[in-house]
Amino acid sequence: MIVIADTSPLSYLITIGELEVLPRLYQTVIVPLMVCDELKRPGAPVEVRQWINRPPDWLDIRTPLLPADPELIEADLDEGERDAILLAQELGADELIIDDMSGRKEAQRRNLHFIGTLGVLRTAASAGLLDFRAAIERLRETNFYVRQAVIDQFMKDFGV
Repeated sequence: MIVIADTSPLSYLITIGELEVLPRLYQTVIVPLMVCDELKRPGAPVEVRQWINRPPDWLDIRTPLLPADPELIEADLDEGERDAILLAQELGADELIIDDMSGRKEAQRRNLHFIGTLGVLRTAASAGLLDFRAAIERLRETNFYVRQAVIDQFMKDFGV
């Protein structure tokens, strides 16, 4: 399975202590070099910067070979999102892990299958890898933004 991740899902999973679900769900996760750069920025949480400075073996860091097309350049995306979408296209990814709405719209426009932080948590909980309610509570303590109705629907779908 080919899985590409953008910056924010990695950052949130690190912050709430649930990052280890990624290798258990996907074995290997590919990230663009630009995502690594974003995770190292001074504004990133300390634990995120420490983690990316010693990336685990299951993290595969790559640079897209394809140049960004005009539509991707004009889309309202940061460089990590742009490169994650490029890699997902280039590698024929099974899954793109991305939270940003602009990035998700662009991924959808390009017929890429995507999932966000909440979806990863739900998938991990369904596999018995974490307590969904507890993970959501920790996520709420961060600056993660999602409408309450979305969280309520996830909780309802998951039966909590």
